[in-house]
Order: sequence, then structure tokens, then C-alpha cells
Amino acid sequence: MASPEHEDERPLPAGDSLFTPDAGRLRREVERRSAVPLVWLHQRPRWSAPVALGALFIAGLMAPGVPGALCLSLVAVFFAWLAYLTWPTLDRRRRAPRVLMILVVSVLAVARVLGY
Repeated sequence: MASPEHEDERPLPAGDSLFTPDAGRLRREVERRSAVPLVWLHQRPRWSAPVALGALFIAGLMAPGVPGALCLSLVAVFFAWLAYLTWPTLDRRRRAPRVLMILVVSVLAVARVLGY
């Protein structure tokens, strides 16, 4: 029986490595620097990242000007980071929605700065 403090822990995904084989220098460095934050996120409750991103997104839509744009930009950067990390494993059909989501949130951030 697991102890209560370890009940919510999830095992890491199956596989030999968190890194892309034969990756270029930039990808290797991004993956290396992303390993600790990804493991940290994985250890949080499943609902925490979506709730935090949803709160930032709503705050970005509600807050005027630069504060709203900053919140939306954080959401776009987070999505872009995850898209970059998963890109080699995705086919075109799964890449398009990620790109579209990043573009839409980025356009919303620019609209906030412009006063819309």
C-alpha cells in the first residue's frame, strides 16, 4: 500500500529517454533544459497545469493592455514550448491544431496591446 504522501505521484512515461535521438544541438539543449521543469510538471496534480493556464487565459482576456497581453503571451509561450518538445513525434494532422492555437493566443495578445 502506498503512503498517503505518494498517492498522487504518477510514474514517468515509458521509454528509454526523455531526449530525441540524433537531435541537433539546439533541440538537445532545449530538451536538456526542459527535463527538470517537465518532471516537475509531471509530479503536480493533473488538473494544476490546465487550471493555471485557464486562469492566465481568462485574466489575459479580462485585463486591459499590457497586463492582459502578458498573461496571454505566457499561455502562448507555454504552448509553443510543449509543441516544440513534441514536434518530432507528431504527424501533420496533429501539428496543425497546435500551431493554430499558438497563433490565435498570440493574435489575442497583440490585440490586447493595441487596445482591443
